[in-house]
Amino acid sequence: MTAAPSPRIGAPAPEFTLPSTAGRDVSLAEFHGGRNVLLAFFPLAFTSTCTAEMCAFTDDFDRFTAAGTVVLPISTDSVPTLKEYKAKHAMRVDLLSDFKRVVSRRYDVLIEDSFHSARAYFLIDRDGVLRWAHTEAVLRDRRSDAELLERIAALG
Repeated sequence: MTAAPSPRIGAPAPEFTLPSTAGRDVSLAEFHGGRNVLLAFFPLAFTSTCTAEMCAFTDDFDRFTAAGTVVLPISTDSVPTLKEYKAKHAMRVDLLSDFKRVVSRRYDVLIEDSFHSARAYFLIDRDGVLRWAHTEAVLRDRRSDAELLERIAALG
């Protein structure tokens, strides 16, 4: 089986539909023409860096909304695990489950040896075009919301 090529900046972002903690499936296509999308792949629920990152998204939820952007955190955890994680930390963002690892592979962020995704970000504009991407070299590193909001502002 050949690995999918990495998504390219300036090309349409790979489409997907995943189950969410909102109790419904979420598709990337539903945001086309409306809002920018920040995909935020994170390795595992209930880990320190991931929790800090998800709680920061909650703290800055209104800032992302004001910037016309929906944040879609994605992990390979199951929906029940993500629901418990979201409730425990009173997160405002809905979390998406890539339990079958299809989307993590499609975006070329799955760490096959550990079977979870890397920490990675993909900024997709209102037209569904990938405008910026970053994968952390070290799992405990993460981009600040301030940097992510600057990237969004640069979309114009």
